[in-house]
Amino acid sequence: MSMKKNHPFHLVNPSPWPLILSINLMNILFSMLNWFSMNIKFMIILNLLILTISMYQWWRDIIRESTFQGYHTLYVYKLMKMGMILFIISEFFFFISFFWTYFHSAISPNIEIGSIWPPKMINMFNPYDIPLLNSIILISSGLTITWSHHSLINNKMYNCLYGLWLSITLGSYFTYIQLIEYSEAKFCFNDSIFGSIFFMMTGFHGLHVIIGIIFMFTCYYRIFYGYISKMHHFHFEAASWYWHFVDIIWLFLYISLYWWMFN
Repeated sequence: MSMKKNHPFHLVNPSPWPLILSINLMNILFSMLNWFSMNIKFMIILNLLILTISMYQWWRDIIRESTFQGYHTLYVYKLMKMGMILFIISEFFFFISFFWTYFHSAISPNIEIGSIWPPKMINMFNPYDIPLLNSIILISSGLTITWSHHSLINNKMYNCLYGLWLSITLGSYFTYIQLIEYSEAKFCFNDSIFGSIFFMMTGFHGLHVIIGIIFMFTCYYRIFYGYISKMHHFHFEAASWYWHFVDIIWLFLYISLYWWMFN
């Protein structure tokens, strides 16, 4: 017997994934503590594998609801947009906490680090070398994903896929150059508060870049197989917003961590 509803919203079916992911995230925290303190790697690898499988299954269910079952009405679409906007705002505040720590230490450095910033014996990167190249690469990827989004709206699927692939390639290249920069760094995570906050800020940003690359790659797959259209493409919009957020955070990182310290 079918149940009729008199509202445009989608009430999701009972799902095990929120509970499984919540328990899994708690286990990841404990596994990381074991990894850092006792060098036990098995549990962190196992929990990351469970995390990946659970996320895949959960996203698969959401794609089924939207693409094949048609549950994502216009109102649901608007609420998902609002949810993504609130998520990006929360991510901004996540990075604001790092910037707060950084500028608090930079403007009023403690006597333990010699009352100077950056601390003595910290050899900073030349901001007009690798960091500037990385900035150009990441900003270019923001331009290509904007072009890809514009092409999708105009139903030019070849240009959309081409622009999206360029964005994925540029993001991957950015990550590769970031790894080169880390390998050539003259300081490490243990070098005073500067080393800690530098690698925390750039490292978390690099993690967001990797997440954004995965985000765009799943969009590429769905566009290639015709699951995303010019009329209904929240997945792509969310990925492009997230990528622009990554671009903006990097500009602030470049100005404060590289350019400001060098000048």
